[in-house]
Amino acid sequence: MVSILQLVQNLMHGEEEDESSQSYRLQNVGEQGHMALLGHSLAAYISVLNRERLRNLTTRILSDTTLWLCRLFRYENGSAYYHEDDREGLLKVCRLVIHSCYEDYTVEGFNVLYNKQPVIYISSAARTGLGQTLCSQLGLPLSCMCRVPCNTMFGSQHQMDVALLDRLIKDDIESGKLPLLLVANAGTPGAGHTDKLGRLKELCEQYNMWLHVEGVNLATLALGYVSSSVLAATKCDSMTLTLGSWLGLPAVPAVTLYRHEDPSLSLAAGLTSSQPVEKLRALPLWLSLQYLGHDGIVERIKHASQLSQRLLENLKNIDFIKTSVEDEFSSPVVVFKFSPELPNIDQMLHAGPITSNERHISDTFNQWLGEQLAQLVPASGVDVVELEDEGTCVRFSPLLTSAVLGTEVQDVDQLVDCLKMKIPILTCTLQLREEFEQEVKRTVGLSYIEDLSWPGLGVVRYEYNSDGKNDDKQEKEAEKINTGLLKKLNELESDLSFSLGPEFGGEKNCVYIGMVTEDLDVSELVETIAATGREIEENSRLLENMTEVVRKGIQEAQVQLQKANEERLLEEGLLRQIPVVGSVLNWFSPFQASPKGRTFNLTAGSLESTEPTYVSKAQGTGTTPPPTPTPSRIKQRLPGQKLFKRSLRSSDGFSETSSVSHTDDLEKLEQRSHSVSTAQEQGIVETEKAEQQNEIAQVTNDNTEDLQSQKSGNDGTKVEEQESLR
Repeated sequence: MVSILQLVQNLMHGEEEDESSQSYRLQNVGEQGHMALLGHSLAAYISVLNRERLRNLTTRILSDTTLWLCRLFRYENGSAYYHEDDREGLLKVCRLVIHSCYEDYTVEGFNVLYNKQPVIYISSAARTGLGQTLCSQLGLPLSCMCRVPCNTMFGSQHQMDVALLDRLIKDDIESGKLPLLLVANAGTPGAGHTDKLGRLKELCEQYNMWLHVEGVNLATLALGYVSSSVLAATKCDSMTLTLGSWLGLPAVPAVTLYRHEDPSLSLAAGLTSSQPVEKLRALPLWLSLQYLGHDGIVERIKHASQLSQRLLENLKNIDFIKTSVEDEFSSPVVVFKFSPELPNIDQMLHAGPITSNERHISDTFNQWLGEQLAQLVPASGVDVVELEDEGTCVRFSPLLTSAVLGTEVQDVDQLVDCLKMKIPILTCTLQLREEFEQEVKRTVGLSYIEDLSWPGLGVVRYEYNSDGKNDDKQEKEAEKINTGLLKKLNELESDLSFSLGPEFGGEKNCVYIGMVTEDLDVSELVETIAATGREIEENSRLLENMTEVVRKGIQEAQVQLQKANEERLLEEGLLRQIPVVGSVLNWFSPFQASPKGRTFNLTAGSLESTEPTYVSKAQGTGTTPPPTPTPSRIKQRLPGQKLFKRSLRSSDGFSETSSVSHTDDLEKLEQRSHSVSTAQEQGIVETEKAEQQNEIAQVTNDNTEDLQSQKSGNDGTKVEEQESLR
């Protein structure tokens, strides 16, 4: 038993993860959650009871749970179907309606549907894939599914267009089809808006259709005050409730409440079952409802509604934030977005239509905003949604998340504070994007890459001058330079973030710049990027050229050393080359020969003799090169001021004369620092070249000395061979 439980624990958490990541991934399961989990274990134990006692117990549990839910959500004379998948209840209801409208469906099957094709109407704002799922499970063609557009002129753009629905139903009846069922929303999945359920119910009664309602706003039926639009859902034919997310109960089934008088058709559709074990699905919910009680359930739903109202009130006082709610006084779902439009009404009226690029940029920035808020305040439960008209928005739906995450009022206040901190960053970045683009286009060596999906200042690429190289080598050099440029920029002391961009879908060999603040000096940033890229390119070209020059110099040095060795043999004479005679002759008359070597002058690119070096005995005692000056391409900064920041000068504390003179002094100081920085930049390049030349010259000297010693060793070997032969 212990080993099996350990195996399950390893599968749940993983062996490499630490406890912090485990606690982050698992939701907080309170006592009410333990009651729901206990229900599954009790259901397994109860299923082994004898048949008669099991039937009595399951009937009691099912009837009590159904009665409590109908009273709690104001649904009179209803029956309940408990299911794991929240779409399964609607699927069973569709089968019930088909059995009710087609009397011979049980006998003839699809032939009845072929003669008079059924039509199911759903809103265009419904859940993604709902229509395809219903058709595939019911065995109906996709032509049986009719998507009703939302309002375009009047009313909410997320509500079903009732007038257009009426025309669609009339057209289907005239073409010989049978309107079967209408799926309405009490809280759309995206924006949380409620359809006009009262008018839809009248339309369904007129054409003898079934009305099914689903959505998160159905939870507010348990409150004392309910909006009239949601209250109309109590008159519908069926509704689906997802109590697990509303109350924070794990592993509890969803419930579909419906009204129908024929139990045989309900049994044929699968809404009821004669098996007692099937009725035990309601046991976890039965235990949880008893544990929470009526007051506890109402308090949880009321708390979630208060959280959304608090956030909505705070969002009204924040500039550049546009909200999309159905009712400002009782909306359990708050959808908002960062709008780059100016808050001034006159400027908004005179502004032109929003282009596709501006819409794309706005969606990108709102995507970044939603991700940042979710990361900074995880207890808020905010997420990012894609709406057809508004685009990318941030959604706060506490009815779906607050009970699970334990969202409190302070979490909402923290969310508002984080939002106020991010709005200036978004505004400044959006304003400086165009300036950055123009500055990059004016700078030689840089290319501006337009990437509308990047939430930041922009994307820049340093263009490598190929000089006739092939494409592969040019791409490798460009990648090397831009990678080095990114590394250099990240080493600078600045508040900016530089990266290679997104992992998938980004441009290659580019530098992506993230969000910025209002004190950014765009010209200094672009100048620094261009100067750093040129420096890396020059160093790369210098090393490449020096490598070729050194290689040719070594080959020439080998030829000259061979000639010098032959001249030395002629100068010493033939007798000195004989082993025994040469030793005696050298003992009587030593031969003084100065060592000859070659040194490579990187500046002139020529070989020179080492005789002056040996004569002056100055080898290895050269002067120490001067220290490398620090780069000063950037302008003078105040103490503690980071790179790419504009110094915010204020002249309030000075008189008019003193402020003018102070401004003149600052301008002179900047001009002087600019001239000094230009001279220092030239000195930096020359010093770096000299250092690299000295390093390569040192390597060349070592190679020439090795060659000279190798030649001398070869000569000694030849003499020994001649002596042995003699």
